[in-house]
Amino acid sequence: MKINQKLSVVLLLTLPVTIVAATNNSKTLVAPQYTNLKVLPKNISSKELQKIMIDDFEDALGVSCNFCHAADTTTGKLDYASDAKPEKEIARQMMRTTLGINKRYFGIKHPEMGSAGLTVTCNTCHNGVPFPEAK
Repeated sequence: MKINQKLSVVLLLTLPVTIVAATNNSKTLVAPQYTNLKVLPKNISSKELQKIMIDDFEDALGVSCNFCHAADTTTGKLDYASDAKPEKEIARQMMRTTLGINKRYFGIKHPEMGSAGLTVTCNTCHNGVPFPEAK
């Protein structure tokens, strides 16, 4: 009888902990689903994407998000999946070029945007300006 009572108490005490743990785990497993990624990995994390967009692109080109991303005509908010602005495709071409240069000329086997190991980056040519001039 005492074993059944102890078991019941233990189960009642662990039940709330189990429910809270299960709830917290399900929230952390949900990854953002980005659409229309053509160069960046489809499973990129929000943190990685923000690093590339802000630390790499914004800083290297001296621009903000609306330079490449079009605004939704009804809400005015940026539509990150839209390809309405040609600058977005130009950015994709530049990413491919940068990755190709790093792979071909600097021996980086699997170069990735945002990687600290890249020799050539957006900033190599842009130096904080959106339209670098030939030197």
